[in-house]
Amino acid sequence: MAGFRSLARQVRDQGCDTALRRYSLRKCLERFAPYGHRATWDHLCRRHGFGPDDRELDPARLVAALEELEEARAVWLAYEKEFAARRRREKHGGLRGLGATDDWHRDVWGGNGVVRCGDPAVHPTDPLPEVVRRLVTALERGPGEACPLCAGTRMAWGGDPGDQAWYGPVCGDCGVEVPRAVLTPGALARARGRLARPLVPAA
Repeated sequence: MAGFRSLARQVRDQGCDTALRRYSLRKCLERFAPYGHRATWDHLCRRHGFGPDDRELDPARLVAALEELEEARAVWLAYEKEFAARRRREKHGGLRGLGATDDWHRDVWGGNGVVRCGDPAVHPTDPLPEVVRRLVTALERGPGEACPLCAGTRMAWGGDPGDQAWYGPVCGDCGVEVPRAVLTPGALARARGRLARPLVPAA
């Protein structure tokens, strides 16, 4: 199975036909997709001006989309490297217990779905690297009262206890499923008191 960097080379390969280059970009999202596969693809299509099903399009648009994805991935991988180093230091010092942030990391290691969007058409419109940096800042800073990506406070509980894909706070402003680790107990309690309603696309 090809890795992210191998697929990225195919996207840039001018000797490949455009359909294969597009396919390779889609495959990159199986390795790194901050909003989840479908929502991240929708984001890249909108930001770089091509349709989700276009087979023949300007290859420069594909490369621009890849570059945005690569930059966001670099931000996340740097954070994961520091996180792993911190855990090693903590274990060496005798701290073995895992907190809420550590539990969450097990499910998103590698960057897939770090800020998953349940509705593929509703997600932040800012560049992916900027969004991932905001998440990293929130994880390093500790729990807050608002969505770390858009500063919105309209959060409601989404999913149900039997939903393995997601059960937790959803931002009513940008559509992301907010990691519990970045919200205070008060913010989580307020979200639990509201049920998620259909979201409007993020502006």
